Amino acid sequence: MSDRKYRQRGYQDSDRDRERHEKRPVPREERIGPRLLAMPDKRMVIRCTGCGTILAADIDTTGKCPRCGYELHSCKQCVFFDPSSRFECLKPITERVPKKDARNSCAFYRPRTTVERETSSPKPSDARSAFENLFKK
Repeated sequence: MSDRKYRQRGYQDSDRDRERHEKRPVPREERIGPRLLAMPDKRMVIRCTGCGTILAADIDTTGKCPRCGYELHSCKQCVFFDPSSRFECLKPITERVPKKDARNSCAFYRPRTTVERETSSPKPSDARSAFENLFKK
């Protein structure tokens, strides 16, 4: 007599286990550790507070924005500008500057720089190469 409760073919058949192992795909290559991510590069940029234009790194901060004319040496363009702190500045200033978007002569001024990801890619010269790049591995 059989030691199994049910006699129909099923998951305990040894033939099925052999077939499963034979049909298993062979891995292409052995990897050790997780896959590496292809993260875009980072860059430090200065943006105009008025219009959001990326300014050159060597721009004269005593001037104005070339696109919108916003004063670059102003409180809103500074690293230490914080609307929730005293006199809206993180540095210990003695009196409040009334207009935050107007030019001032603050000794603590430093332009606000942000770290952004390089998301732009070089544009291909023709439509055919752009289409081929879509399906490139």
